[in-house]
Amino acid sequence: MRSPTVESVLRLSSRIEMLPIVHASGDMAQEVRETLIARRYECLAVPLPPSVETSVEAAVEALPAVSVVCLKEEDLDGVPTASYVPIDPCQPVVMGIRAAMGEDIALAYIDREVRTYEPDPVMAPDPYNLKTVSVAAYAAASLPSLPPPTTGSQREERIAWMAFRLHELELDYEAILCLCPIQDWPYLREAYRERRPYRQPEGVVTGPETFVVSDAGRYFVLGELPFITGLYEQRRAEVRSDRHVAIDGVKELLQETRTRWSAEHKPEHNWITPQRLQLYLQYVRNLTLLDRRLTPDLYTLVTAAKQIGGDEFAVTLIETAKDYGYGEAATPEPWRPADRPAVSFGIGRAEFPDGTVVRMKSRLPGPPQVWRTLNLRPKPTPVKRRDWAQRWNPLRQCSWPPEDTRIESFNLHVREQAKALIGADLARTEKFTTSVKDGIDLRETLRHWHKKEIYVKEIPPARGNIEVVVFLFDVPADPAQYSWQATWFAEHEEESTLCFFSTPFSENLVGPGIGQSSYGGAMFLFPPRPILDIWSDPRLAFTATLEERLLAGALLHSREPHIAVVSPVRPLARWRLLARRFRKRLIPIPLSRFSTQTVDRLRRFHVLNGHEVRSYAARFIREI
Repeated sequence: MRSPTVESVLRLSSRIEMLPIVHASGDMAQEVRETLIARRYECLAVPLPPSVETSVEAAVEALPAVSVVCLKEEDLDGVPTASYVPIDPCQPVVMGIRAAMGEDIALAYIDREVRTYEPDPVMAPDPYNLKTVSVAAYAAASLPSLPPPTTGSQREERIAWMAFRLHELELDYEAILCLCPIQDWPYLREAYRERRPYRQPEGVVTGPETFVVSDAGRYFVLGELPFITGLYEQRRAEVRSDRHVAIDGVKELLQETRTRWSAEHKPEHNWITPQRLQLYLQYVRNLTLLDRRLTPDLYTLVTAAKQIGGDEFAVTLIETAKDYGYGEAATPEPWRPADRPAVSFGIGRAEFPDGTVVRMKSRLPGPPQVWRTLNLRPKPTPVKRRDWAQRWNPLRQCSWPPEDTRIESFNLHVREQAKALIGADLARTEKFTTSVKDGIDLRETLRHWHKKEIYVKEIPPARGNIEVVVFLFDVPADPAQYSWQATWFAEHEEESTLCFFSTPFSENLVGPGIGQSSYGGAMFLFPPRPILDIWSDPRLAFTATLEERLLAGALLHSREPHIAVVSPVRPLARWRLLARRFRKRLIPIPLSRFSTQTVDRLRRFHVLNGHEVRSYAARFIREI
């Protein structure tokens, strides 16, 4: 039950109640629906002109098909111009019409007919506030920021006409709900109570026309993101609550993006973990609060996605957010694109089926939009990749130096860890006397705790060195997937001799003369020296798998008795037999010791078609 104060704020008379609305808001559309079904109304007054009544109601019945009802206007500066009513499920006016038609409530279109419509959008508090405050409190809080209409303006004339129409309606109906744009509600209230004079409506230039919106144009027509709008429609079809779709929909959008991204990048990229998604959501929250909002916009979501997951993940998020989810199969037959002309929308423009480009103005404008630029590197088109492949010189290959530096640094880190493990096997434990040496041995100390004795460890210097490190990222490795095997020699003394098997770079060209590949396994020999190609060496022909061939090459060419093996599994029996055959010892290091993102970055490397490509490769190579 509303308090008497709320009733007095929102009531124009005993028969008319106002509901201030913010256009293009799913939360406000929910409030309209809840208000209409909470009590019985005889009439719903909507801020649209009578000329669009028949077309709008027919288009509303065709939902979830997204369409627009257009009214062509006189050319402005020689440019064709039109205004349109977006038939958007998340538009409060459309939701009101939809609910009124379902509840058998009469509809009244009370806006003034004009030959040239002048939109007047205004900034308003985030409608998500309606989850915790009443509409009256929300409208009252907006009052200080609502500018009054300019004297003699179209907005003033429209407000006066709507006030007159409300006086007419209360002669016929006992209970009327008036949907009023939030920027107009205090001035409509004044015009109604003062019975201000009004001007008669103008004649329209042409009658309304209805067009289906193309898939790519939905983003520019819908108030919410197309993916979020699709969730509202899905919840409606499944008779489920859509109370918190504004926030839960962002999570579902993120999950769907992750699913699509993982399906495209498996098995080499799988580091978008729940922990990173939590960091992403925290980042989105902080960016949203900095923008003084409660719900994030697409720019905020994509900016955070670029920082957390890289350009490809951000591009996938954009593609997912623009997916409405209701294709041609879910559209009623007379409203399918094949049966009805479609219009393509852009920023303030639309291309009609006859090819005419028209300046467009929404009759239900949301808050003013600010278009911002974000630099992303989208995936190259198949045509570009085919062109790059045709220009590739098969006799020239080199690496990308930043990646060489990164993996050599990691290789050094692994060698140091392996050397420490060699020394750990030789550790001795003795009773504490005068020095703690290399640290307290907690296990032995606790075992002799009843004797009140402390035991310490002594780790002697490691014997030998680590010359070869083997990385096995995918066990067992599929020869069909990792069909490229090669041996690369060092360009300088700080690089290792490298033997590896990987995905073929020719299948993933990311730039002109730049191919991207992913290691399945790699062997690093440092200090570098020339060796025979292990993939064609007849001495290693006895091996059966890619992993065994790589390990056998490492065991054959290592001058040290120990070889570090970084693998997702413990050394297999066949690997240990190989080590015995060459009289060497494997030092296993679990791959899980390193973060998934680190492993992903190390596995991904680029092949350049000549040293001159290095001068521009940074423009096409993504660091994340």
